[in-house]
Amino acid sequence: MSKSLYETLEITDSANESEIKKAYRKLARQYHPDINKEAGAEDKFKEINSAYEILSDKKKKAQYDMHGDSMFGGQNFHDFSRSHSRGGQGDLDDILRSMFSGGGGFGGGGGFGGFGGGGFSQQQQPNLDIETSVIIPFSVSILGGSHSVAVNGDRFDIKIPAGVKSGEKMRVKGKGHAQGGRAGDLFLKINVAASPEYVREDDDIIKTFDVPLYAALFGEKITIQTLEKEIKLKIPQNTKNGQRFRVKEMGAMNRKTKVRGNLYLEANIVLPKVDDLDEEFVELMKEKLPKE
Repeated sequence: MSKSLYETLEITDSANESEIKKAYRKLARQYHPDINKEAGAEDKFKEINSAYEILSDKKKKAQYDMHGDSMFGGQNFHDFSRSHSRGGQGDLDDILRSMFSGGGGFGGGGGFGGFGGGGFSQQQQPNLDIETSVIIPFSVSILGGSHSVAVNGDRFDIKIPAGVKSGEKMRVKGKGHAQGGRAGDLFLKINVAASPEYVREDDDIIKTFDVPLYAALFGEKITIQTLEKEIKLKIPQNTKNGQRFRVKEMGAMNRKTKVRGNLYLEANIVLPKVDDLDEEFVELMKEKLPKE
């Protein structure tokens, strides 16, 4: 039984996990497009990566060890990868993922084939779904809104629901790969960009704002720009550094309960520079201010 995946990595089919990894690293360095400018190096690099992805996964390796190159319709892996790389590495990865996940390459009865001519049979539909990640602004994660993404050379807007968190996944129908009149779906993993102004704690958001010493001592109204609008906050006398003020229901939406969290404004008392103060006033403070 021919097993050309091992030939691609220049190892025997008895190689262990450590030997597989060592061989991959050596060949990946040798054929990396940034290093090797020879014709065919990029295709070879793609083959090496695809072979390693299969042989480094215990379940995929066991499946390949059982069936060998018959999984590629009688072709060796080199010819198979070349015939399916015209659309780019992403397309080849999708085909291999479909084959080795059982999501379309082979049925439960163990029937193979359908790859002999370089294409899929009607019974063996490729997995056309795409999985990727997207980074959205912090403000969009809290308020929701439209966000532009580019996938497969196509740019389009998606609707982000208010309150979404990092790690959540969204499904966009019909935005996967297209083939034979069929279109897969796009599965997006959401990553929320850090904000220089806000921190999220569950459904609450916290913003630090500057308070002049005068306002902290004697009280005053301060204007603060929030994610949604400008608000006036009344600062009471003797406000302490780090003291928090709650603004109800201006936090993140809880997508299960549909209840918004709160906005907490945390005071950062700004002390004036002594050198900028009147000398007489400084001397008076030295005399009158408590030392304990």
